[in-house]
Amino acid sequence: MIVVTGATGNVGRPLTLALAEAGQQVTAVSRHAAAVPDGVRHLAADLAEPAGLEPALTGAKALFLLLSGDLHAAGASPADIIGLAAASGVRRVVLLSTQGVATRPFGATRIAMRALEDALRGSGLEWAVLRPGGFASNALWWAESVRTQRVVAAPFGDVGVPIIDPADIAEVAAACLLDDRHTGGVYELTGPEVITPRQQAQAIAAALGSPVRFHDLTRDEAKAAMAQGMPAELAEDTLDILGAPSPAELRVSPDVQRVLGRAPRPFADWAARNIAAFR
Repeated sequence: MIVVTGATGNVGRPLTLALAEAGQQVTAVSRHAAAVPDGVRHLAADLAEPAGLEPALTGAKALFLLLSGDLHAAGASPADIIGLAAASGVRRVVLLSTQGVATRPFGATRIAMRALEDALRGSGLEWAVLRPGGFASNALWWAESVRTQRVVAAPFGDVGVPIIDPADIAEVAAACLLDDRHTGGVYELTGPEVITPRQQAQAIAAALGSPVRFHDLTRDEAKAAMAQGMPAELAEDTLDILGAPSPAELRVSPDVQRVLGRAPRPFADWAARNIAAFR
């Protein structure tokens, strides 16, 4: 049995499907009731209360651990999940971390994630750590404005980073869960090219077959919009990266190719597969 947390999200959903299609028994964990692929068991649990995971972890051989932002808040203890996994007999944990642990290590959320990585390394379990950069699926923030106005509004329109397709993260996670060769691996996951928000808008327009206008937001406008859905500190950190990526954050990593034997998918591929959200 393999347990997938965050199983209804942009990474967890394709990971759950990939594992089920590979013939694995899977327990999909999410905070609320959700539809899952045929043959997959679902458990509703809040990771802030690790004891709720016990029914899923009992008898499991591996765990994919994806934490929501609130599990890095003051008082949260996500390392307890790793301890519970070890006590339940889980053999392997694959942790979805973040590129910022290496590129911007001093923010509060990255310090917490680094501590969690360290707890996993010291747990005695087999482990692998995935450190993705920006997600292609963040473009879904623009879906409503594209549907209603054919507009993408974003800051730093001509500053790009090599964003990663969540489906590629899911495939790498599946490989790490199933293949012993990846034990002890730390994988930085990016897309195949640096792409700007303006170029993303063009890719969405091409997939739609309809023009999409780009509107450049100021940093303050972008922060106000982002703060509605994430902590202000995380919004600031994200804007720092989007506005002035470091050389490390601009680097196209070879790790997807190393694990999967193929190049990562470009943003245009993600846009074409998800274009229904923008129609």
